[in-house]
Amino acid sequence: MPNIILNRTGVRAGMVIALLGVALVGCDKAGFGERPRLANPPQAQVQDQAKAKAKAPMSHAASGGVGGQLANRAVDRPVVRPPVLPSLDDLIGRIPQATTQTGVPGAPGTGVEPPAVPEARGLRVAILLPLSGTNQRVGSAMLSAAQMAFFEFAGSDFELLVHDTLGTPEGASEAARLAIGDGARLIIGPLLSTSVRAMSDLARAADVPVVAFSSDRTVAGPDVYTMGFFPGDEVRRVIKYAAAKGARRFALLAPRGAYGDTVSAAMNAAVWDAGGFVVQSEFYDPQMSDFSGPVKRIAHYDARRGALMEQRRTLEARGDEVSQLALRRLKNLETLGEVPFDALLLADGGKRLIAVAALLPFYDVDPKKVKILGTGQWDEAGLGAEPALVGAWFAAPDPSARQAFSDKYLAAYGNRPHRLATLAYDATALAVVLGSQGASQPYTAGVLAQAGGFAGRDGIFRFLETGVAERGLAVMQVRGRDASVIEPAPRAFP
Repeated sequence: MPNIILNRTGVRAGMVIALLGVALVGCDKAGFGERPRLANPPQAQVQDQAKAKAKAPMSHAASGGVGGQLANRAVDRPVVRPPVLPSLDDLIGRIPQATTQTGVPGAPGTGVEPPAVPEARGLRVAILLPLSGTNQRVGSAMLSAAQMAFFEFAGSDFELLVHDTLGTPEGASEAARLAIGDGARLIIGPLLSTSVRAMSDLARAADVPVVAFSSDRTVAGPDVYTMGFFPGDEVRRVIKYAAAKGARRFALLAPRGAYGDTVSAAMNAAVWDAGGFVVQSEFYDPQMSDFSGPVKRIAHYDARRGALMEQRRTLEARGDEVSQLALRRLKNLETLGEVPFDALLLADGGKRLIAVAALLPFYDVDPKKVKILGTGQWDEAGLGAEPALVGAWFAAPDPSARQAFSDKYLAAYGNRPHRLATLAYDATALAVVLGSQGASQPYTAGVLAQAGGFAGRDGIFRFLETGVAERGLAVMQVRGRDASVIEPAPRAFP
């Protein structure tokens, strides 16, 4: 029976959850396991609820294989939906505590080892997430997504070990040590770049590959892969599209720091490749609340405003009829002359993006004349509430597959997933599918970095030799309430 063994640093548990089997394209089908249930529940009521929830039908099964596809397809038999699981806090709270020599949990004295993890029943893969600390909400959502993939894909010979990194590098290192000690053949996660760096050498020494979630490509290296969303790829995609539509002069407005530097370097390279020019780049303190200064500078507002006032004074001094007519034409203008760029990349998201964008028309940058561009940070609903962003372009994974995942997540857990949840879903699905091929070494570089790549809930992706994930991205256009695809993502890698 496949397992999820919930672990927390310093606390290890033998919680066993049975899940569904997996169907593979291009290889023999794995048999379906037993109905999802809590095999050893702390309370009988939890078991009864899980069995009841397991009766709800599902309409698809996972597919994938060495050929490179993880996708949904119809099956000729109903598939049960995963039960609504107890919260992680509840599960951790029921884990037996290590006792002291006095036999009282937490009492003074020399402690003994926590309960041993059950003997492995098959291939073991660990997932390391921040299930406590400042990023607990993100980590919990990613764990829920991983459980979804596990229910849909896992056969009877696969175990998923869940470890809490505590949201710290030290916690990630300890979680990796426990995972390796438990016999994990692959580590999924952790989330943050500092955590990946803290545990990667330990994993390499144990010859255990890592598929992390960081968007910092510098953490990747031998046997350490990362499948985050990389701003450089998003910038190159949207710049290439804008250049194909006629843009030649580009400008950048970005927060100061590593993210802004990454975007700037990618933009400079992409514009050069497209035969264009970066005419101006402005950076601002991401902690500031008033962005008037950098927006005024990128708009050349003072110079253009000064040119208008000078022109008015000249015409007023002439006083003839032609000059008076010209003055009337200048009456409603704020500045004189156009900005020196065709496209402006706003490399930010959330409230800062809205605040910056709202100032563009105020300082006479007309979105009807200047194409506004964005990065993957724009990949959220509601940007069209700011009029200056309506019609703007940005690059992101095609939303169609992700929407289906989001709907299933909502049905299972009662809320929409965090944007990063698809990373955990795809990584878990990939681990199960590759592990089901019967190879003695299922997670070698040749398997993980196969040229054809894989199709997940964020579109196609593949790991390059550097360990960084390359993604097929669509170009999106902001609308009033959402964004629409104006150039689809590729369906396969060249």
